[in-house]
Amino acid sequence: MRVVNHHARRHAPHVSGQDQVRSSRLGFTFSALLLVSVTAWSFWPARIGLFDAWRANDDYSAGQLVPLVAIFFIWRDWNALGKLPLVPCWLGGIALLLLPAAVRTYGFLCMVQPSIERYSLVLMVAGLVLMVAGWQVFRRVFWIFLFLFLMFPLPGVLHNLIAGPLRGLATTGSVVLLEAVGASVRQQGNVVMLGENTPMAVAEACSGLRMLTAFIIVAAFIAYMVKRPRWQKAILLASSIPVAVVCNIVRIFATGLLMLHVSSEVGEKFFHDFAGLVMMPAAVLLLFGELWLLDKLVVLEPSAAGPPSSVVRRARSDKRTVLHAQRKARDVRLPDT
Repeated sequence: MRVVNHHARRHAPHVSGQDQVRSSRLGFTFSALLLVSVTAWSFWPARIGLFDAWRANDDYSAGQLVPLVAIFFIWRDWNALGKLPLVPCWLGGIALLLLPAAVRTYGFLCMVQPSIERYSLVLMVAGLVLMVAGWQVFRRVFWIFLFLFLMFPLPGVLHNLIAGPLRGLATTGSVVLLEAVGASVRQQGNVVMLGENTPMAVAEACSGLRMLTAFIIVAAFIAYMVKRPRWQKAILLASSIPVAVVCNIVRIFATGLLMLHVSSEVGEKFFHDFAGLVMMPAAVLLLFGELWLLDKLVVLEPSAAGPPSSVVRRARSDKRTVLHAQRKARDVRLPDT
């Protein structure tokens, strides 16, 4: 016969749901810190090489702002992330972690380790988040992982494929604008001859790749901050490429005018100092002007599926309240007069 001590059961410690949540959060925090530490140690040479690349190549110097902006994104979305349940996905996380491991192995065997290892860093962090936090958190921060790829310099082959056409486009565009205002110019490759004997060389540093990478980062930041439909955000992000090209052409065009009508020294100083500071605010104004134009051209209609679900739930709740009040009113018996 089993004897039950009711007094002991009454005073037994009780673990509330809040304590369980707190314990789960502490376990998640400890696991996350441990995994981040191991990952940082594993990718330490790649991180040092990335910092060196930012300092050595001005085309990608804006990439060092990307991790800071990503941290800001997470901080701004922290309350929403804190409300998501932490359900580790070990199978999916391990499967995703195998991808950066394979990428690093390929980079080591094919002697393309620096570029490949940098990209595998983001994949490794994404796999850790999926494994520890689960699918809901992973889907919430997935676009931040995509944003992190902007901090890496392009591989050499891809850099040459982009920088060359950008340089030629900037040269040709500036020549067209100079001819449109009546200036005497002619193009010789990537050199613009101003007048009779004033050459203006559009060097590789003037290709606009630095401006392009910076504008894409700024456009991604603006697209995150504004409350617009996803297709408008996609248009805003894609338009940063032509905006960067146009701004670079205008900068070379203004430099050519100064070299023609003032002096070569003034033109070079304008190009490297003043124009570089003005182009970024001008690009931001163009992006906001694009949003204003979208507001004028596109009228967002209500969804054909009806009102939002929150409105439907609120209407149903109000209807139940009214029906309950009517039922109580029928049950009340008035005294006879």
